[in-house]
Amino acid sequence: MGSAACGTVEQLSAGKKLDRAFEKLGKKNMLSFELDLDTDVTSLKALDAESDPEPGEEMPDEAAKLISGAKITFTVQSKKPIEASGEKDFIGMAMKISNPDGALAEYRLIGDDAYIRVDTEALGEMAGSPVPRADDLPPEAGAFKNLIEGKWVKFDTKEMEKAGGQEAGGGPAPAPSFDAKSQKKLAKALRQVVAREVRFKTADGEDGVEHVTATAPFRTLITELFREIRPLAKDLPPGMDLPTDKDLKDAPDTKVTADFALKNGELTEVDVDLAKLAENAKVKKLGLTLRVSDGTRPTAPAGATKLDLNDLMKGFFAGPAMDEADFAEGDLADQDFPQD
Repeated sequence: MGSAACGTVEQLSAGKKLDRAFEKLGKKNMLSFELDLDTDVTSLKALDAESDPEPGEEMPDEAAKLISGAKITFTVQSKKPIEASGEKDFIGMAMKISNPDGALAEYRLIGDDAYIRVDTEALGEMAGSPVPRADDLPPEAGAFKNLIEGKWVKFDTKEMEKAGGQEAGGGPAPAPSFDAKSQKKLAKALRQVVAREVRFKTADGEDGVEHVTATAPFRTLITELFREIRPLAKDLPPGMDLPTDKDLKDAPDTKVTADFALKNGELTEVDVDLAKLAENAKVKKLGLTLRVSDGTRPTAPAGATKLDLNDLMKGFFAGPAMDEADFAEGDLADQDFPQD
């Protein structure tokens, strides 16, 4: 009984430390997250082979190489503490996808202006299909040529929303509202699942870092979590299809451990080893590392060219109009389409 009581105290103490660490994150005005995929080409190719791709659809070596070293960095800045912020309170966001060779794609949102830069050549290699050269694009492409060349372009998000509403034949449909009452109800339910299914332990590390490990059977945990989320699905953003219990029944029930590193009570890093979930002996290395910091304030990049969305949609993508003389039913005679 004494042993069991000590275990319960440690469980509560470790869980409380994580609670406090996450509460501290919510009180900050700016946060940066870096997601690092810790894997290798062999493991990625083994995962791809297990998905039974069609001949010729296998993951290219170039894609596996790029993904194995990929990092995603996301920074957000608000006028208020993040836990109290609404959509209008966020004044800056930045996301960057990179690998050891440099940035693959970057996105920044400063006020109403969005900025984008893409390494189209690298992404084309990853996809196994080269992208067109800027010189091959028509004049109507405008600033889109700069995007192809890996330069910064920008556009007004309000103009994009307006153009999207006009194309749809009216204003955009109101987004589902996930109100504060629903948020609290969901948070309470998820906390209960975590308290019931996850086992916490603490351990001291180097340089004053404390580690809290959380271990749970994967299938059991995600099944229980989604059972609590589904009743609120109508309030979630459109397009979010939640898996059913049947969808999850074949998920591995192997125990997975997440290691949370705390410095002075603040969360600095989370490490999760996912190799066991692959249930494939060839997958030797498959981990995720999430690093948390105060980050650097997102700023507008210099020299960005404005991307005119209306010109782009009307001229570059729409192309010249086609009439019946240009498009006859006989043009499809040799294609593998149903007759009707």
